[in-house]
Amino acid sequence: MRVFLPSDSCKELLLNTINPQSWLQVERGKLSKLSSSSSSMESFIKVPEPPIVPFFKPVDYVEVLARIHEELESCSLQERLNLYLLQFQIFRGLGETKLMRRSLRSAWQKGGSVHGRLVFGAWLKYERQGEELMANLLATCDKCAREFGPIDVVSQFPMIEVNSTYPDTVVINGEKSLKKVNFRIGDEKIVCDRQKIAFLSAPFHAMLNGYFNESLCEEIDLSENNISASGMRMIGEFSVMGSLSDVSPDLLLEMLAFANKFCCERLKDACDRKLSSLVCTKEDAAELMEYAIEENSPVLAASCLQAFLHELPDCLNDERVVEIFSHADRQQRSIMAGEASFSLYCLLSEVAMNLDPQSDKTVSFLGQLIESAETDRQRMLAFHQLGCVRLLRKEYDEAESLFETAVSLGHIYSIAGLARLGYIKGRKLWSYEKLSSVISSVNPLGWMYQERSLYCEDDKRWEDLKKATELDPTLTYPYMYRAASLMMKQNVQVALDEINRVLGFKLALECLELRFCLNLANEDYEAAMCDVQVILTLSPDYRMFEGRVPTSQLRTLVREHVDNWTTADCWMQLYDRWSSVDDIGSLSVIYRMLESCEAKSVLYFRQSLLLLRLNCPDAAMRSLELACQHASSKHESLVYEGWILYDTGHCEEGLRKAEESIRTKRSFEAFFLKAYALADSSMDLSCPSTVISLLENALKCPSDNLRKGQALNNLGSVFVDCGKLDLAADCYINALKIRHARAHQGLARVHFLRNDKAAAYEEMSKLIEKAKNNASAYEKRSEYCDRDITKADLETVTRLDPLRVYPYRYRAAVLMDSYKEKEAIAELSRAIAFKADLHLLHLRAAFHEHVGDVLGALRDCRAALSIDPNHQEMLELHSRVNSHEP
Repeated sequence: MRVFLPSDSCKELLLNTINPQSWLQVERGKLSKLSSSSSSMESFIKVPEPPIVPFFKPVDYVEVLARIHEELESCSLQERLNLYLLQFQIFRGLGETKLMRRSLRSAWQKGGSVHGRLVFGAWLKYERQGEELMANLLATCDKCAREFGPIDVVSQFPMIEVNSTYPDTVVINGEKSLKKVNFRIGDEKIVCDRQKIAFLSAPFHAMLNGYFNESLCEEIDLSENNISASGMRMIGEFSVMGSLSDVSPDLLLEMLAFANKFCCERLKDACDRKLSSLVCTKEDAAELMEYAIEENSPVLAASCLQAFLHELPDCLNDERVVEIFSHADRQQRSIMAGEASFSLYCLLSEVAMNLDPQSDKTVSFLGQLIESAETDRQRMLAFHQLGCVRLLRKEYDEAESLFETAVSLGHIYSIAGLARLGYIKGRKLWSYEKLSSVISSVNPLGWMYQERSLYCEDDKRWEDLKKATELDPTLTYPYMYRAASLMMKQNVQVALDEINRVLGFKLALECLELRFCLNLANEDYEAAMCDVQVILTLSPDYRMFEGRVPTSQLRTLVREHVDNWTTADCWMQLYDRWSSVDDIGSLSVIYRMLESCEAKSVLYFRQSLLLLRLNCPDAAMRSLELACQHASSKHESLVYEGWILYDTGHCEEGLRKAEESIRTKRSFEAFFLKAYALADSSMDLSCPSTVISLLENALKCPSDNLRKGQALNNLGSVFVDCGKLDLAADCYINALKIRHARAHQGLARVHFLRNDKAAAYEEMSKLIEKAKNNASAYEKRSEYCDRDITKADLETVTRLDPLRVYPYRYRAAVLMDSYKEKEAIAELSRAIAFKADLHLLHLRAAFHEHVGDVLGALRDCRAALSIDPNHQEMLELHSRVNSHEP
């Protein structure tokens, strides 16, 4: 979800985030010094309660993923669509953006039905809104154009078969039936072929050839059947030709209604398809969807649906569109979306919540989602989401009922909603006991302790928050609460250390905002400036203090308290931070440089590299697009387009962009891109020599030392892979001479391959001393030391960045080697609880197999294959374990 969904009490807390006097001074464009009193500090630094998020959060997501994978192996196309959607919801609850999008793509590719492809194609497009340049680039690639463009709806529906069972004529009183029939409509008479009209439907056949009076009549009056003479004339032509020529929309609608009335399926299908081809815009769709629903015209309805979804989210600002989606009954939903109704309203609900979670249309769409649900898993999600929205709207009784229903269906996380409501209604002890009951009855998760901490005080709260962090270190609220509490006690450095713990591995906006407040309260304006600039880099429109203050305005105020930098100062600062592996600091400097530096494209590109390192792929892609937009030449633009294609998984297309750029003009970045893409995509044994040549050409082109250091580092890696250790060492040493600190890691590898483990350890120690972000350095150093030091280094890695999985795997392997199977499995389970990682699940599956737990191994195999269905080793393990299933 793109919106922050705070709880009710959270909103009330945030109303007092800034004390009134400070707020007035901010409005006047001034910053006052904060009083050191705890009351003044508390009014400025407040931490909102964690929101009740509208996500599907099973207690054991591994078990659910495994079940989904098992069901996918034997389900129908429609069931497959729903299973991929459920898989998406699980990954969303885990915050796994890449896996979420992969599930959406799987649903789009494998769902089968036209409605499923429309819904999930629109969902993929919506997930990439704001990335128009990337979409246009991808649309030029044949293999991905279909994902973004409209599909030919008409071709997705089978043609109506001609019914040829009717006899040409019948005999009445010994005479053959008449060959012609005249239909009178008002004063006009339309002559038609009697048998051709009879072939249109069973009712017409019975009328014209059966035992009705009309079978003996040359003229039949149809004036009372809502068909015009022009319409009947076109129907007569259709009965002969079997197709429709150019017909006006009004006439087509008239004919469609007539076809429905007289059960003329072929005519109805032809009108349906013809009308479908006329839907070009949202306005067309809004006009025609009502007719499609009234006349049960699936092709027209699907075309209208495509037009609506193509314009998400803007189409939800059109009351006509909202009315159509909000008031559809079961039959109407079926006409609009077929068997993809639940998927459609999942998408519409998400878009509506992102626009305004408290709006009436959000409530309406979620109500439709509940009506569309067909399984308990779908119902628990729908009830929980509507409960979250009702909670925001302070409709507490309705929210309570919805959360209770979700809990009764098996969604344990909805108990957090019930507890929050109990607290709001003055039943704090009940809320505490409710969470305690959950903790004692299931394998507890971090969010359970975090939620319970809200309903206790002092030491008990700290204990629960400590336990929450142990079980799920990705939860930001415990760090924020501890940091704010320590700041109130004037423990400034300890408070900053606490918030820095989480920012060391998770660049969360709310944590950056809190650190900004801490630095501001501490009158460290340079540090506050850094935070506010990083926030604006990640989210240019972000507003602080519950959305009341534009971040850009706060930056303007803080800027008055920091020194101005010249362009030369900026480049020196960037060089220093880049060299010390201070990615956050580098981002801040680049933001400042973008205000005055003319080479904006180069800076946006550097920004994108840093954001990728910091695991912010969406922001990185936005920076790459800005680099494209500000490119000063064609060859430069081609390079950035190539990186966009490469970063979205289209390596060959990115390679072609690099080659085109080189043909236009030889440049460092074009050669570097080609070398990078080629090394990643080619299986050719001669590839390393080509990559070496490309990097050497890159180094001959003009560039700054920041990029040349990277090229030398990459060149060293290729030489190592080729066994040319002396040449590799030269590259790394030259990179270090221009302060490319990461080259220590490459040089350590050279020492290790030369059997000098002590030198490798020393080299990595130098990187640890230099690098501000050094979790990866500790992890790498652990490979070059004895087991005790390795263990200490990996404990440090987990403390600095608990999302890195290698330490858990190493510790588990050591335990397994010591015949401590339960402890080994527990070590892996500790990380799996908050991180869906293929390697962790793979290793745990192998451990389960080793101890004879076939069902446990099978469960982990299936869950891992949900993360990567094509992982060869996992497929082999799954096949082996599956053969032993009881």
